[in-house]
Amino acid sequence: MKKRLFINGEWLEAKQYTTLVSPFSGESIAEIPVANDEEVEAAIEAANGASKVMAMMPAHKRASILAKLADLFEQRKEEAASVIALEAAKPITTALAEVNRTILTYRFAAEEAKRIHGETLRLDAAPGGEGRVAYVVREPLGVIGAITPFNFPMNLVAHKVGPAIASGNTVVLKPASQTPLCAYFLAELLQEAGIPAGAFNVVTGGGRTVGDKLVTDPRIKMVTFTGSPEVGIGIRNKAGLKRVTLELGSNAAVIVDEGVNIDKIIPRCVNGAFSFQGQVCISLQRIYVHETLYDVFVERLVAETEKLNIGDPLDPKTDVSALISSADVDRTLNWIEEAKQYGAKVAIGGKAEGNILHPTVILNAKPHMKVSCQEVFAPIVLINKISSVEEAIGLVNDSRYGLQAGIYTENVHTALDAAEKLHVGGVMINDIPTFRVDNMPYGGVKESGVGREGIKYAVEEMTEMKLVVFNRN
Repeated sequence: MKKRLFINGEWLEAKQYTTLVSPFSGESIAEIPVANDEEVEAAIEAANGASKVMAMMPAHKRASILAKLADLFEQRKEEAASVIALEAAKPITTALAEVNRTILTYRFAAEEAKRIHGETLRLDAAPGGEGRVAYVVREPLGVIGAITPFNFPMNLVAHKVGPAIASGNTVVLKPASQTPLCAYFLAELLQEAGIPAGAFNVVTGGGRTVGDKLVTDPRIKMVTFTGSPEVGIGIRNKAGLKRVTLELGSNAAVIVDEGVNIDKIIPRCVNGAFSFQGQVCISLQRIYVHETLYDVFVERLVAETEKLNIGDPLDPKTDVSALISSADVDRTLNWIEEAKQYGAKVAIGGKAEGNILHPTVILNAKPHMKVSCQEVFAPIVLINKISSVEEAIGLVNDSRYGLQAGIYTENVHTALDAAEKLHVGGVMINDIPTFRVDNMPYGGVKESGVGREGIKYAVEEMTEMKLVVFNRN
């Protein structure tokens, strides 16, 4: 199967191609275009040319396109899930859940397209303001450069494309090199949904050719990126004055206070740690358990982990499949070995078969170990004993990251105290940090990013406020 670039509403042959390989089987999936400078230029020019069309398009038409897109996804959701499972090795059941979220995200975007509004201002609140009427409106920025990751190749793309279209912007999308088929699938559906030529473009290729051009070209008015902190910081340094939103790394933690019932907590923690092989920005990586519950918590979580099914992502029974690359397997095995050398204990897992890393539970990992202080992005979770919630809050905050955190407690004062003191973008009370629904504000602090996603909040990032003052005197 040979794919084509999607530029200005047309499917175009590229000058160069590369082979896309399954992370699970190692087999060839498709031939993928590698865009050159000329092809990226054509995509940006197409998006720039269509920007006036999108800006002038009535809100109800933008909403209609997004609603039809959601309907088309609904009609082809099993096919969409298979594409995710094939190119990302996401277990098919988890992939289908992502497609269902994607549908909802586009429906939220369709609704939000009709809710973009401004406000009126009382200028006579200040001397000299009498006789004037003032209001503010929100206008689209223009061309949005979207650079997306492999781990949610449909829903995280939706979180950029949906609000961009809803707010009247155009898009040049650079998907992750491992998950381009999802982007081309989206282009096919958007074309069927009636998106104007040039309003949405897909260019696949390397970061230096495609990514750098999107970041530095003055016609791109905003860059929205999800990926590693290192790349994100580089983007912000190169972007100059253009708008940038970054959703970066995390080593998300949950605190388990004394006196809580762990019956419901254990399955949630297992799901949060090992869903899609832990390759989730808010995957549960660190668990801090009160000393009164620690031993039974460890025993129960290890027992629940043993029940997970490992294998082919296309098998509906599979819970855990391959990591995205063999390099990630090697990296995580090295990190596990480092933890063992510094005194940590592997309670279960710690081994790999091909590109599958077995679900791994590590005890007594010190804060400076890579498995603790860096983002593992793998099916690895740490459990450490704490004597108080205050101690745990300090350990959670002792991190370069701050995306989301969770706490389980029966004490409302403890919950409110944690909500105030945890230095993260979102605090989940009596839930794991992996919780997310697609209309809530989502983003982090420190090296976890800048700006917020969640359709309404992304629309605010993707629009500019304009003040209008009418002098009646």
